Amino acid sequence: MKKKNLAIFVVLTVLVLLGLGFLLYPSVAPGPINLGPFASCLKAKGVTFYGAFWCPHCQAQKKLFGNAVGLLPYVECSTPDGQSQLQFCTDKGVQSYPTWVFPDGTRLTGEQALQTLADKSSCTLPNNQ
Repeated sequence: MKKKNLAIFVVLTVLVLLGLGFLLYPSVAPGPINLGPFASCLKAKGVTFYGAFWCPHCQAQKKLFGNAVGLLPYVECSTPDGQSQLQFCTDKGVQSYPTWVFPDGTRLTGEQALQTLADKSSCTLPNNQ
């Protein structure tokens, strides 16, 4: 009986120590990635992102850029009441949101992965994207 009690005590002690180890040494999640240089590169290369404030896909696209959203080459196409499109965007042929237009005239519509934008623009993403 004493051996059985000792084995249970050892197992419980190990489990408690493992639990304490996880509490004392939590895994460190990586911090947010700085996409400022990437967003600035898109703008410098002449890429344009057309969208509308009410568009959930545009909001999701912007969210990918985190704090660098203000550096995006973004053009708002909606009228303030959200009921129509500004003439400038109509003249540019924007028919859906988001629309990404590249200097060579090609377009991508819908939400785009950062890697897709990097490949198309030749802008470099940070290493861990």
